[in-house]
Amino acid sequence: MDASQRITALEDVPTDSTVLFRVTDGSDGEREAILVATENGDDGTDGEPEEDRLACWLNYCQHLTHIKIDKGSGAPMRNGELVCANHGAYFDADSGVCTYGPCEGAYLTDLEVTVDDGDVYLTDDDYEYVGAGPVDDDDDLSSSSNVKI
Repeated sequence: MDASQRITALEDVPTDSTVLFRVTDGSDGEREAILVATENGDDGTDGEPEEDRLACWLNYCQHLTHIKIDKGSGAPMRNGELVCANHGAYFDADSGVCTYGPCEGAYLTDLEVTVDDGDVYLTDDDYEYVGAGPVDDDDDLSSSSNVKI
């Protein structure tokens, strides 16, 4: 595996939240992605490959794509689903499908990951790993609304 594409250790992926990191597709700067443990083979003893225990998604809600699911401290989860805290949409952690909310039926954008020797690597042909944590927004504390006046 390419060490520059290592996201984290498998054991450091929480079962009740997400790991936030940055990626690039080489054309439009950095984007955020989230790594989440799924309910497929929770304990790794079912014979499934370790990467089947994980899913990776671009970090934005399908309802309003400027809204982040993980705002920097881990995404909320409930019963194996990611929760968009802005408007309550639920996304299945395994498939990325929105099961409830204004974007019901839409899917999160997936990224490919692989587990090798206990570490998780980004192996998606369209994206490269940049680093851990959120995209630096230059500490812009301004507020904006979804409502145009």
